[in-house]
Amino acid sequence: GENFTLVSTKKELLDRPFYYCNIDANPQNANSIYVSATAYWHSTDAGNKWQRLPTPHGDNHGMWINPLDSNLFIQCNDGGANITLDGGKSWSSIENQSTAELYQVAVDDQFPYWLYAGQQDNTTIAVPSLPPHPAPGGPQSFWQEVGGCETGPAIPKPGNPNIVYSNCKGRFGVYDKITGQEKQYYIGATNIYGHNPKDLVFRFQRVSPIHVSPHNPDVIYMGSQYLHKTTNDGQSWEIISPDLTAFTPETQVISGGPITRDITGEEYYSTIYAIQESPVQEGLIWVGANDGPVHLTMDGGKNWQDVTPSSLPAQGRVQSIEASAHQPGKAFIAVYRYLLGDFKPYIYKTSDFGASWTLLTDGKNGIPNDFPTRVIREDPNQEGLLYAGTEFGMYISNNDGETWMPFQNNLPITPVTDIAIKNDDLILSTMGRGFWIMDDISTLRQLDDDDTKVVLFHPKPAFHQRYRNSSGGDIPEYPAPGMDIRYYLKNELKDLTLKIYNSDGICIRTYQNEEKEEKDKEEETDMQTGFRSQNSSTGLITTAGAHTLRWDLRYDLKKFGSDRGKRGPMVIPGQYRIELLDGFTTYRTNVEVKADPRILASGVTQEDLVAQEKLSLQVQQLHYDAKEFELYLNNQIKENDTALATEELKTIKAEITTNEGRYPTPMLIDQISYLYSMLDQADQAPGQDAIKRYSELREKLDSLKKRAGMPGNMD
Repeated sequence: GENFTLVSTKKELLDRPFYYCNIDANPQNANSIYVSATAYWHSTDAGNKWQRLPTPHGDNHGMWINPLDSNLFIQCNDGGANITLDGGKSWSSIENQSTAELYQVAVDDQFPYWLYAGQQDNTTIAVPSLPPHPAPGGPQSFWQEVGGCETGPAIPKPGNPNIVYSNCKGRFGVYDKITGQEKQYYIGATNIYGHNPKDLVFRFQRVSPIHVSPHNPDVIYMGSQYLHKTTNDGQSWEIISPDLTAFTPETQVISGGPITRDITGEEYYSTIYAIQESPVQEGLIWVGANDGPVHLTMDGGKNWQDVTPSSLPAQGRVQSIEASAHQPGKAFIAVYRYLLGDFKPYIYKTSDFGASWTLLTDGKNGIPNDFPTRVIREDPNQEGLLYAGTEFGMYISNNDGETWMPFQNNLPITPVTDIAIKNDDLILSTMGRGFWIMDDISTLRQLDDDDTKVVLFHPKPAFHQRYRNSSGGDIPEYPAPGMDIRYYLKNELKDLTLKIYNSDGICIRTYQNEEKEEKDKEEETDMQTGFRSQNSSTGLITTAGAHTLRWDLRYDLKKFGSDRGKRGPMVIPGQYRIELLDGFTTYRTNVEVKADPRILASGVTQEDLVAQEKLSLQVQQLHYDAKEFELYLNNQIKENDTALATEELKTIKAEITTNEGRYPTPMLIDQISYLYSMLDQADQAPGQDAIKRYSELREKLDSLKKRAGMPGNMD
């Protein structure tokens, strides 16, 4: 390193030094060099000449070269990671991995709800939390771009999810899902690229925040260095604050300085970065800047006060603000300072409108001292229950931030950029691993220090839904329809039983120890959707710890023999009781199954679903009776000595059992199965043909049983 020789002046190798420009050498050939930049470059003569290598995505950041085979290497970019086996001539796909870099998450109020975000170096994106309808192309065909661009945010309008307020690097737009058009209402209508920030009228950061008032869906806020407000979807804007940033002179310079000018207009300092209006007091608005200050107005912007925590080091990015849903004067902030070389976590709480603040992260109370914090959220139903997203995963607190616990489970170690709570689901956006949802966090609200040996938690209401949960790929990991029933065992138990009763007190489903259950997880395919599904949990886990049973909202299958792949009828919307029995004590909780609101809106009534359930149970019983009759015939044929009687029984059996072979004529048992399947396709009143067909099949079976001399039921 005493002497260097200039080998290349190719400017494309050094286009954005702060963002990438990494150099990697081939471990088997010192003259083979790679540069990761906006493009991906390769030199075979120690840097004199360069060839651009195509990659599946741009903005390249790094690579790993196999030390034993330099043609095999992994390359990463803003789209994900890709592998080559031939030195970069061809690559694996980036579409087979959940590596989306998401800046934030917002949710709408439709059913099922959708998730919205800006996705780094791609577009805004909206994805459903559950499959809204069949998709022959797989769940990815649901995904939508919703205006704006990679930075987001994309905020759906409350009450009208077809309208999305989107940002693209400070440019405000109103996207209409119906027309596919985005109306543009840029504040200031000025191209801010290439400017010294001190010369701009409005300074916008690339991820400029948009906030819709929780009190009025027509009131929208957006931040530059000022807080802007519109009540007509952006057609006109009002400035309702002074400059709410520190705006120190030393930071108002051209990015990169005099050597390498990099002034795209996306990394401006001294801009508003977080906005939240109190959900319990209209006009009480908290604002945080990306250079440190926190401000508060309690009169909708007429008067402002600087409420920055006195112990907060200067120039940190106020990454998120959480206005409490329980007290108007209570709020939380998460501040991010790792870009300043400070990896400490900074989460503060105030309960007196910012007059005083308490640091909730001292590096000793759960969140490590080198885990920068990106987001803080408060549980809307239970005060004191907090969720924190850090650079290296999730943490929770059940005592208002006095202590923190890791809450990682199967979540990848990845930056958590934002947190939302919807319908008792915990929703995360991550920088590099896409969206994640934890279903039913109501269990967290039921935790206490009671030393009970067995706890049956109260589940959140489940919706009476029909959909397939996968498309053959690994992403998304949609859960099967049903209800999660959670329980805790202090010690391992030998026997455990769970029973589900309907409102008439009739037991409709029973689960026992896992090893006692038939583990029939046969894959089922629906010809209409192409989605795959596995049967729900088949048994109870009895080891010590917390466990989840997935009830698929169906009756027990009344089966005779194996009946592989079949399942009981769906229950109707209504009230149910769950009982957990450990051999000594019975633990009870009541649960609710709600109707799919889309089904009710289509005109299907509760009476229709009751009729469907009734007929489905009748057909299931008919199938059981037919299988029982088949066994009776088999036994009689074996035991009967007279040839004449045997032939008659065989003739009867031929009318109920389908022959083997290719495309045989379906006989009675298969005809019953066909009718049962027909009744289980959708939420509906049974058709008259189905009702008539059931009567025909019942009469046919009863006639054959009489003809065979079967003496009543065998069970």
